[in-house]
Amino acid sequence: MTLALVTMSHTPLLEFIDPAPEVKAEVDAAFETARDFVKAFDPTLVVSFAPDHYNGFFYDLMPPFCIGYKALGVGDYNTTEGPLNVPTQISEELADWVAEHDLDIAISRRMEVDHGATQPLEILFGRIDTVPTIPIFVNGVAKPFVKMSRVRKLGEAIGFFLAGLEDERVLLLGSGGLSHDPPVPQWATATEPQRALLLNGRHPTVAARDARQRRVIDAARDFAAGTATIQDINPEWDRALIATLASGDLAPVDTMVPERMAQDAGNSAHEVRTWVAAFAALGAAGRYQVESTYYRPIREYIAGFGVMTAHGR
Repeated sequence: MTLALVTMSHTPLLEFIDPAPEVKAEVDAAFETARDFVKAFDPTLVVSFAPDHYNGFFYDLMPPFCIGYKALGVGDYNTTEGPLNVPTQISEELADWVAEHDLDIAISRRMEVDHGATQPLEILFGRIDTVPTIPIFVNGVAKPFVKMSRVRKLGEAIGFFLAGLEDERVLLLGSGGLSHDPPVPQWATATEPQRALLLNGRHPTVAARDARQRRVIDAARDFAAGTATIQDINPEWDRALIATLASGDLAPVDTMVPERMAQDAGNSAHEVRTWVAAFAALGAAGRYQVESTYYRPIREYIAGFGVMTAHGR
């Protein structure tokens, strides 16, 4: 068994709004570096840690973590709609392993995933079903949030399981973040129509999905122009987290408190839990080496945008 890792910010705005040409060229180059890294590693299995944006998971039942035995892309923001290539038997064995190691885990035999999970697969492989992929949902949007130490322990447990897979080359994906505060409704302040969506907004009409996506696109244009009211990107916070993850010592993430994370880096900064889980899984198998790091705050994407690659030593 060998392990490698790619963590990356995702953005639903990637195909809708372009930053300045030189910035877009940087992002494209970072993606190309990650693709070359993955091609050289040639994974036989992908384990994808990703959040959701009220497209597959809702407040009618919101687990902190969920392992998919089967999964479907919902096709939001022009991403691929349809099934992922999920190795169900390995997913089942993984869920059993995690449960036996004192971590509560939900499972889904029909997980629905959005751009948070499918966009990295499309960027790295061109399709969402190219390589067998175990999707692991990590809640990064809906209160209450479990402690960051719990996220780290989940990643470690998964890493120990993967270390026991013989003849597999496993790519760990962490998708989300970094600091950003897109216009996602919060239950406490949501209107009744917004609460209806947060509670169970599955399978919206084409018109409803287009309207929802248009609001985000308009917010991004306003944010880039400096006229939006959403919270600003926090590059200092982003770079500090990247440095912690690169160091191999993840103990500092245990001190990260959800309320302070939102205050410092925006309500959707909780998506960095996917990065923490992925790096914890990589570290559970031994020391690791970061191969490449890209970071830039990009207002057109409403995100501190980062891409990292790493492999076990």
